[in-house]
Amino acid sequence: MLAGDLYIADDPELAAALRRAEELAHRYGQVYASDPAAARPILEELLGSVAPDAHVRPPLYVDYGSHITIGAGTFANYGLTALDVAPITIGADVQIGPHVQLLTPTHPVDAQRRRAKLESAAPIAIGDNAWLGGGAIVLAGVTIGANSVIGAGAVVTRDIPDNVVAVGNPARVVRSIS
Repeated sequence: MLAGDLYIADDPELAAALRRAEELAHRYGQVYASDPAAARPILEELLGSVAPDAHVRPPLYVDYGSHITIGAGTFANYGLTALDVAPITIGADVQIGPHVQLLTPTHPVDAQRRRAKLESAAPIAIGDNAWLGGGAIVLAGVTIGANSVIGAGAVVTRDIPDNVVAVGNPARVVRSIS
C-alpha cells in the first residue's frame, strides 16, 4: 500500500501478510528468550531492513514488518509497536525506550467512512541519533529530526526538528540541544 492510499482495514488480501508478520514476531520472541543470536535471522525475515548491529528486544508488534527499516547501532527496548502500513524509517544510533508506539495508520474523521473500515497511512521517519523515551507515541506522517530527544510518554503529532528536546501531549519543543 502506498502512503495516503485508502484501503479497507480488514481486507482479506492483507490477512496473509498480517498473519505472516504475527507468526514471525511471535517466533522471534520465543527464540530470543533462549538464544538471541539464533533469533536474528527471524528478525531479518520479518523486517524490511535491519542493520547487522541493530538490536530489537521482543516483544515486537508490527502490522507487516516489511515496511520497517532500522539503521546501524539502533536499539529498541521491550514492547515496540510499529504499525507499518506506510514505511517506518529509523535512522542510525537511535535509542527507543520500552513500549514506544510508531503508528502510521490514520482513520477518517467522517463516521460513515470509519464504519466502512476505510483507513489510510502516512510514513514515519526518525533521524540518526534520536532518542524516544519510554511510552512515547509517534503518529502518522511525523518526522523526528537527528539528535532530537522525545520525552517519555510524549505524543508526537507533528514534525520535530533536529537537535531539540520535545515533551508532552501534544509534544512541544522545550529546548535546543547544542
